[in-house]
Amino acid sequence: MSTDSDKASIPTDADLLALHVKGDPDAFGEIVRRHRDRLWAVALRTLSDREEAADAVQDALVSAYRAAHTFRGQSAVTTWLHRITVNACLDRARKAASRRTSPVAETERLEQLLEPQESAAAPAERQDLHRELLSALRTLPEEQRAALVLVDMQGYPVAEAAAILDIPTGTVKSRCARGRARLLPLVTHLRTDNGDSKPTSGGRNRAQGTSVPPTAGPKDTGAVKGGGGRA
Repeated sequence: MSTDSDKASIPTDADLLALHVKGDPDAFGEIVRRHRDRLWAVALRTLSDREEAADAVQDALVSAYRAAHTFRGQSAVTTWLHRITVNACLDRARKAASRRTSPVAETERLEQLLEPQESAAAPAERQDLHRELLSALRTLPEEQRAALVLVDMQGYPVAEAAAILDIPTGTVKSRCARGRARLLPLVTHLRTDNGDSKPTSGGRNRAQGTSVPPTAGPKDTGAVKGGGGRA
């Protein structure tokens, strides 16, 4: 049974970041352990590509590792990490759009997005729904997609999503509204005959799936080039 003294001895994220800046070799690894699965979920839903999402998370962690000394505590460490991760995702989305010459086969890419346990256990109807929702989401501009992923799929309050994206709350609301308007005609056929929507993903940390695939540690900067956006 944990006591109040035990809880008091557990360092906060801010404590760990400060220890990392001072040279503690294990502090940043503990931050990664605490938050990597959530960052992975956001990256996967933003980019809709497992390999790109894993690379974006790695980019973000390397950037955070290097920029830890710039953290001033105006926001929570987790908000700071999410902001870096979203920026890393948007950077990768823009680069992918600029170099895209031919579309990847739809079924091939979407099959890679299904989590192993869902592929084996979920009814075929739910798998089809999952595919179609991801396909529709990918048609949005990356800024609208990022806002919708945070607010509608991860369940973040608008104010927190605004802090993560480093934009005004009104901009988050307008991006979500425009994104929903663009998605509506693409997902209307997913509704049942009685007008009820089929189950969709939603809520913070729901269906995050497996942990982010193993990647090089934050100190292995040679394995990742570039950064993850603003720190």
